[in-house]
This record gives sequence, structure tokens and C-alpha cells, in this order.
Amino acid sequence: MMLPKKRPKFQSNIMRGPRREWPRHKKFVRSHMCCVPGCESGPIEFAHVRTAANSGKSLRPPDWDGISLCHEHHAEQHQHGAVTFEKKYRIDLMQLAKEFAKRSPDQNMKEAMMAERNNG
Repeated sequence: MMLPKKRPKFQSNIMRGPRREWPRHKKFVRSHMCCVPGCESGPIEFAHVRTAANSGKSLRPPDWDGISLCHEHHAEQHQHGAVTFEKKYRIDLMQLAKEFAKRSPDQNMKEAMMAERNNG
């Protein structure tokens, strides 16, 4: 029995935002220990880093702005906020996120990140 031909794909002409999720990069980040010095707890979660530039937006930050945190530290970071969390543990969350992005095996994400930074 033959299938009917495929119907034409509808184009909505709605502008789409840039891709924000990068599973390969998230897997790479989660393969590391918690970013809090001395913490060897698990399980490890992917934690998005919110900065002054992206904190007022309703969208979560793109995956290239992410770090590895254990469940307890991830919850603490959300509860107390990034600034308090950074002061308490003497770490720079955005600098860690940049380093993860720099070393990521996801070349497509790196290219999209550069394109967005060049356009914005």
C-alpha cells in the first residue's frame, strides 16, 4: 500500500530566537566535579549562571553560561543568589562558565556563541 504524499510544511514567519540548549556541552559540564572548592558531593547538576545582564530576562541564560554544581550547592545558589554565593565560596561563576565554554567539545555551540556575541 502506498502512503499519500507529504503535505507542504507551513511557514509561520515568526522570528525565532537563537538556539539556547546544547546537550553535548551540558554533558561535558556535568562530567566534572562541583565547582565549589573542596566539594566532592554528587549528584552533579548543570547550573545556569545568571548575571546582571541576563537576570531581568524571563528566559534562562544559554547553556554556554553554565557550570557544574552538586545538588546542594545548586539549590543554595538559587536560594541566596549568585552574588552572595560567589562571595561565600570566593569563586567567579561567570569566569567558570566561560572556561567551560572555552574547553567544550561542542564546536557548534562555540560558533553560535561567537555569532551571538558579534551580533549583540
